[in-house]
Amino acid sequence: MPSERSGRHSEERAQPPAEQARNRARPEPTSRLRIGLTLRIVAVLAVMGIAIFPLYWMFVTALSSDADLFASDARLLPDFSQFGVFVDALAEGETVRWLRNSLVIATGTTALSIVLGIPLGYALSRFSFRGKALMTVVLLLTQMLPEALMVVPLFSLFNRFELLDSLVGLILANAAFVLPIAALILKGAIDGIPRELEEAGRVDGARPFTMLTRINVPLIAPSIAAAAVIAFFHAWNEYVFAVTFIYSPEMQPASVGIASFIGEVGTPVQTVMAVAFMFTLPAVGFYLFAQKYVVAGMTAGAVKG
Repeated sequence: MPSERSGRHSEERAQPPAEQARNRARPEPTSRLRIGLTLRIVAVLAVMGIAIFPLYWMFVTALSSDADLFASDARLLPDFSQFGVFVDALAEGETVRWLRNSLVIATGTTALSIVLGIPLGYALSRFSFRGKALMTVVLLLTQMLPEALMVVPLFSLFNRFELLDSLVGLILANAAFVLPIAALILKGAIDGIPRELEEAGRVDGARPFTMLTRINVPLIAPSIAAAAVIAFFHAWNEYVFAVTFIYSPEMQPASVGIASFIGEVGTPVQTVMAVAFMFTLPAVGFYLFAQKYVVAGMTAGAVKG
């Protein structure tokens, strides 16, 4: 041991003074890891703050009095003495009905898009037929069409089949716009599944539908979750079709109901923000529940296995 210490000290003495100073100033590996971890935590907290701030500001605005709302200095903390605005918004019954209609529309659109998107994506991935490439391009081009462009023809079509002023009509209209992107996401995921798995199932006598439900669907579950999130958010936030095809106040979703607060003389800002806050929470909760599947689902078809 003394010989080792003397050898180490002799090596330090043999180094130039500048080199010795750099070695002493150089941080240890554990210090670099701590600094990197701290920076990552700070970056994550900053991103979370930016993402959560609009929701927090809606909550603060809903709990602000008229004097605080129009004051020169903005109020940064909520005034919980004004919490009655939430109670009043729920007590009237309209907000609950709007949220229920939005939930029915979003759930129906998501279910219909996934149920139809899985076999469509499987057919585009596994079967060869004439016009397959053209069909894929057409599905992609449908995402370039704005909803406002389709309002008039859809209105005429729904009027003929008595689908106006109906939640079923809104579900069909929203699903028609979400289905192409859901099918393309699922097609990419199925492309990444080795065909040998299906060949083994075919040897055992499995039919295409059985292979789809027993082999492919469990493997593309993350992509199904990603497509479900996209479909849910589209239907939950949709406004153009809802305000055009729905006449009855009791059938309106929350996206249309919130806009009805805007009047010619005045707008109850606190009530609008309170209802908007409650309208945003279910969508945020659904995304937080499914977010761990979203990234995996969106990248599942990037590399073929």
